[in-house]
Amino acid sequence: RVFGRNAAAVSEALRGAAAHLPVDINPRQPRRNSFEVSLVKEDGSIVELWSGIGKGPPRKLKFPQPEAVVEALKSSLA
Repeated sequence: RVFGRNAAAVSEALRGAAAHLPVDINPRQPRRNSFEVSLVKEDGSIVELWSGIGKGPPRKLKFPQPEAVVEALKSSLA
């Protein structure tokens, strides 16, 4: 449930920052106990905006602050 809550918070922040971009949660089967946010560009390239793999303990370090992901998105789009 904690993954779902954090995914909802990040996706809401991304939709608020860039309403023209679609946001998909887990388009493929996710890795177990991981939390990652990626941008798929029009040319098919993938830009990792945030990854919690290798972070923690404590477990809360595995999840980003939504504002940090929004800033990474803005940097990637610029």
